[in-house]
Amino acid sequence: MDVHLGYEKNSVAGNNTLNSRNGSYPKKIRTEHGEAVISIPRDRNGQFEPIAVPKHESRGLSVEKLVISLYAKGMSVSDIEEEMREIYEIELLTSAISIIINKVNQAAQEWQNCPLAPVYLIVRMDGIVFKVRDNGKIINKTVYFCGSLKQNGLKEVLGMWVGKSESSSFWMGILTDLKACGVQDILITCTDNLNGFTDTIRTVFPLSSIQICVVHQLRNSCKYIVYKDKKEFTADMKNIYNEPNKKVADTELDNEEKKWGRKYPYAILSWRNNWDDLTVFFQFPLEIRKIIYTINLIENLNGKIRKYTKSKLSFPFDDAVKKMVYLSLMAFEKKWTQPIQNWRLIMNQFMLIFENRIQI
Repeated sequence: MDVHLGYEKNSVAGNNTLNSRNGSYPKKIRTEHGEAVISIPRDRNGQFEPIAVPKHESRGLSVEKLVISLYAKGMSVSDIEEEMREIYEIELLTSAISIIINKVNQAAQEWQNCPLAPVYLIVRMDGIVFKVRDNGKIINKTVYFCGSLKQNGLKEVLGMWVGKSESSSFWMGILTDLKACGVQDILITCTDNLNGFTDTIRTVFPLSSIQICVVHQLRNSCKYIVYKDKKEFTADMKNIYNEPNKKVADTELDNEEKKWGRKYPYAILSWRNNWDDLTVFFQFPLEIRKIIYTINLIENLNGKIRKYTKSKLSFPFDDAVKKMVYLSLMAFEKKWTQPIQNWRLIMNQFMLIFENRIQI
């Protein structure tokens, strides 16, 4: 309205002009999530053309998308109401905003239960911790999400689950959900060595090759290294997964144990205990190895979700967390439109190695 009239509200510049504000009028709009009532400003000459919801139109898709976009970026209902009023000059009631936002739960549930492909080449389970109110107390809960690489080379998030603790029964529930949505086989599973997850994967998808994330293994072992030695220790351990094959990597681990084992026995022991699952990637060609141990299938997703949720110190309940994470995931999935680099070469290698398990 300021641009239309040429002066700000209550400004003396508007005195004795040929046009001025003339209040507002209510308008009922239809959105994808139901009906809502908004207030549209008007001028005395009747020349003002609303942008968000044009005249003689009742579809408020742009308003709805704007509300959801603002909520996904961490704004509260009251903040959205103020933003709509001050920036867009639209009076949208808090009840209408709440209706739009609450409908996101239904969309998230439909997404969670939507059919999935029968075979995924690589699947990775990851998680991010949030503070959530539970029975009057604020506790840590983890939202786990399952990222995947499809046969067309595109990335996809298969679902999300909220849990207080890691257990075999919890992982069994997640994998059962995936099977119920149509997943029959996972060729390679990447994990951060989550408690009980590896054994559960072997039970539900016994043919899946399981690779423990080398980067997370390195970070975990560095917890037992003093600061002045971390840089050198990290550089030495990186040599292991840069070796050409497992036999040479075995020798390199022996060398690192001789160098660091006496000073940091537990750090080396953690590598020994997980060695078989840490070196699965040596079974594959170099191009597939790089996907397994260097590329997070849901690359930087944790950081991006944190960017959206950083204004939330805690959430009142689980559904509030799921709404926020779901909207974040949907925003990122829209950008995953291109297959990963050298995809045709990589797919040919997958077909040669897993020829009886890949469905074309």
